[in-house]
Amino acid sequence: MQVHSLGLEDFCEDNYTLIGIHTALEDFKLAYLLNNNLNTRFSRTNYSLDFETGDTKASFSIYDYTNEKYDYEWYLIANSYKEERINESDTLALATETKTYLIPEKKRVDYFIKIVGESNKELITKTVDRINTISNIVTSYTIEPNTLKSKEFLIF
Repeated sequence: MQVHSLGLEDFCEDNYTLIGIHTALEDFKLAYLLNNNLNTRFSRTNYSLDFETGDTKASFSIYDYTNEKYDYEWYLIANSYKEERINESDTLALATETKTYLIPEKKRVDYFIKIVGESNKELITKTVDRINTISNIVTSYTIEPNTLKSKEFLIF
């Protein structure tokens, strides 16, 4: 009887492209603008990426879109989560804001687009070029996932 064991790397998705977006827009507004300019249909998922470490809890919003023509799954993922805490012992009730990042080594990136499927370089280049034409978006560019220390956070 032959035994086959699976390692963690067997479950990792290596077949995806990552685009970083710099913008001050809210997630719903960015999804709307991407839908209008890329002919996508991003919609909010009924789940978020939730992380809990120590006393810090973070929830990163996710929008998804499935392109059945090219067999791609697209995800729009927020890279930061802001939480306000009120210090109850303070008489002035001042709030402190904590910011948690999904991918800490890319703190300047506000959102990621993860495109799962066989990479089509021409489609990715056109997508990045069209995203860069949207007003209120500072810039967008492709990111090599293998260069990220925290790339396992993008597997869901």
